[in-house]
Amino acid sequence: MGDEEFASASSGASKTFPAQCSSLRKGGYVVMKGFPCKIMDMSTSKTGKHGHAKVHLVGVDIFTGKKYEDLSPSTHNMDVPEVTRVDYQLCDVTDDGFVSLMSLDGSNTKDDLRVPEGELGDQLRAAFKDGKDILVSVLSALDQEAIIALKETGK
Repeated sequence: MGDEEFASASSGASKTFPAQCSSLRKGGYVVMKGFPCKIMDMSTSKTGKHGHAKVHLVGVDIFTGKKYEDLSPSTHNMDVPEVTRVDYQLCDVTDDGFVSLMSLDGSNTKDDLRVPEGELGDQLRAAFKDGKDILVSVLSALDQEAIIALKETGK
């Protein structure tokens, strides 16, 4: 009886929750075509002769910056992603482009994120090379994670 193995499991919380189109707001988040997006613009058309007002959404993928559009009846539900933002202390930048991060309370480390592309990645590498203490903000949604911001701590 003592040799069973149990796989670790998540909390079982869903990665998205439903919200009625008419309740979505500019600046909020929504899943468009399977991607977590920030709503940049939205407009509602009047009720047509067949009875449904339509909501036109324009969103930008929070990880890639790609633009998506969607048109949906205002009474229908759309998925809203659970988006979390966590700050970590930067510990190391490896030669193969990964970062080593530690949570602010020191309880766990994270070694599976890449240095971001473009200007943010260049700033991160330069600040690390100069030996500065850096806090990075990691955004996560729908099993994706990315570094979206960094700031130097005044230590």
